[in-house]
Amino acid sequence: MPAVHGYFQLTRLHKPFMGNTLMFWPCAWGLTIAARATALPLATYAERLLWFAVGSMLLHSSACVLNDICDVDFDRQVERTKDRPLPSGLVSMRGASILCAALLVPALYILSRCDTLGIAMGLLGVFPLHALYPLMKRWTWWPQAWLGLAFNWGIPVAWISVTGAMPPPAIWVLFLGGVCWTIVYDTIYACQDREDDRRVGIKSTALLFGEHVRTVLAGMVAVLLTCLAYTGVATQQGLAYVLLSFGGALVHTGWQIVTWDEADLKDHRAKFESNGLLGCVIWLGMLCEYVRTLYPGLMPVA
Repeated sequence: MPAVHGYFQLTRLHKPFMGNTLMFWPCAWGLTIAARATALPLATYAERLLWFAVGSMLLHSSACVLNDICDVDFDRQVERTKDRPLPSGLVSMRGASILCAALLVPALYILSRCDTLGIAMGLLGVFPLHALYPLMKRWTWWPQAWLGLAFNWGIPVAWISVTGAMPPPAIWVLFLGGVCWTIVYDTIYACQDREDDRRVGIKSTALLFGEHVRTVLAGMVAVLLTCLAYTGVATQQGLAYVLLSFGGALVHTGWQIVTWDEADLKDHRAKFESNGLLGCVIWLGMLCEYVRTLYPGLMPVA
């Protein structure tokens, strides 16, 4: 049974729920904006949202297993990760590889439900984006930016799954905002390992930004908010988007930057996990606008 628990730990599904949704919310954003633009029936929207939820969970877990396989030698040298299943010897590399493939296969099946363009774009998310992420901390000081590309690739894929066409500029701007959002929360998360990472040679934006980390992240937040504002205007969103998607992001990111305690290692994780709630709040504003489009008498028009 300890080995079974070890394999479960590799998937990160034992972690707090909201932290495991960070790959799903961008999918939900892209899907919801596309559903509103095309007046997609609610039942069809709900079905596709469920598929994206399951697919993103499988892909995220598979990517986590791959990351642990690639980082096993680093993890043995880092205090926070030395007791993970692979560096501790609880599970084998062969078993972890089988688990990675077992999670990836159903994720690819779900992707196969898209049209040809959607499949092609989705495969780019698998390789190179997710597949090469574990190596980025060896090659560049910006692994968090690469993670942002991988985690937010669901935005254009979800748009394509509804429309069958490449996304317009507004969707790519939203994608850029999502990348900046990922840099913010993953840099905060990486700050808890700064000393160990410096010692063993792991690169990260947490080390790159150094003593200016809060200022740089505030700049990333400004880009995220600008992108949300532009997307809202370009896609003619209404009051719910302004209050929830933009307003919620403004309040939540402001709270993160102002109250983040760099000296408190527990606060790094707490702030990171809180971004699952932020992703949900942004989606709720988009969802309200979608419902208002389908059922105009249900909500007041802004």
